[in-house]
Amino acid sequence: MKLSIQNVDLWYKDFHALKSISMDIEEKKITAFIGPSGCGKSTLIKSLNRMNDLVDGCKVTGDIKLDNQSIYGNTNVNLLRKRVGMVFQKPNPFPTSIYDNVAYGPRTHGVRAKGQLDGIVEKSLKDANLWEETKDRLKKSALGLSGGQQQRLCIARSLAVEPEVLLMDEPTSALDPISTGKIEELVTELKRKYTVVIVTHNMQQATRISDRTGFFLLGELVEYDKTSKIFSTPSDKRCEDYITGRFG
Repeated sequence: MKLSIQNVDLWYKDFHALKSISMDIEEKKITAFIGPSGCGKSTLIKSLNRMNDLVDGCKVTGDIKLDNQSIYGNTNVNLLRKRVGMVFQKPNPFPTSIYDNVAYGPRTHGVRAKGQLDGIVEKSLKDANLWEETKDRLKKSALGLSGGQQQRLCIARSLAVEPEVLLMDEPTSALDPISTGKIEELVTELKRKYTVVIVTHNMQQATRISDRTGFFLLGELVEYDKTSKIFSTPSDKRCEDYITGRFG
């Protein structure tokens, strides 16, 4: 297992946001988290690289292991976030050039040689299916790209530090259907090299791209199984009601 979540409870001050979550996330597979708004999906994904550490009054019990090592305790959080990258809901490129956006991570981790950076930028943009669209404008502002291109740039920026896991928090919710299709194709390709965890409100998206799906409700993991099973014969009535549109 790439990630193992063991009896995790999480509170934001008095609010009990995650309740006794246990699940294993397989390597080089796509795992989708589905469920209504406010049910704990984004909270859990942000716990996988300790982004929740930045939230005031956040308290976590239980354990999360990456390659069988706890991500708490003596973990170097910067190194953890290099290994477990994050792509957010809205594209958030830096107001710098396309090149500098992708080179940012490697530079912060000590890569200085121009030739090496050039290679990383090209490879990351190729891996994000963005090289052909940007290779002649690398010095231009990233803010001149379309929304879908900006999101692929954010994916390239995450890939530039060679993570092992890519977390994606509703990466297509701000995008049009064509851009969404490109990101879904890209995510499916990325699983050859990376473990991907994606939060999505779009159940069709979960069925199209994920191998396993977890259904969350009110901070609990109600059901977790192969995606084909969750969407054809869910075991829990609440899961069935959600995917058939009875609530949510």
